[in-house]
Amino acid sequence: MKWLEMDTENCPVRRSLDLVGEKWSLLIVRDAFNGVRRYEEFRRHLGLSEAVLADRLRKLVAAGILRAEPYREPGARTRSEYRLTAKGRDLWPVLLALKQWGDVHAGDPEGPALEIRHADCGAPVRVVVVCEGDEHATLSPFDVSVRPGPAARPLVT
Repeated sequence: MKWLEMDTENCPVRRSLDLVGEKWSLLIVRDAFNGVRRYEEFRRHLGLSEAVLADRLRKLVAAGILRAEPYREPGARTRSEYRLTAKGRDLWPVLLALKQWGDVHAGDPEGPALEIRHADCGAPVRVVVVCEGDEHATLSPFDVSVRPGPAARPLVT
């Protein structure tokens, strides 16, 4: 079965975008990686409406990407802090890859607004695609073959 013969409803890229493909969702996840936890902090930092923020946080929690943990300031009602789950933390290389692409193709001429460096040695961090075999270097799209997996379904026309 070739790509154009496959049904794309079951595509993992499509299913992933259903969960995090909306701009504000990825920006919320980005902020969560950078220590933002509370609703008001997200709203102030991202500048989006309360209704949109509440909707995106609800969807990210329902998808298991964030978890809501109750907290209470003295004299105030109980509220939620939002923490990345293991599923959410698995989005880290995705965000780094988007940042890396953006630095090259949509970046500020003065340079990156944010640098990601290895805490131990200070070297820049970058995302690469590698083969799971021990003897292969970084791969390009021309170095791979794509074939149907066990969940591939034929396109019904």
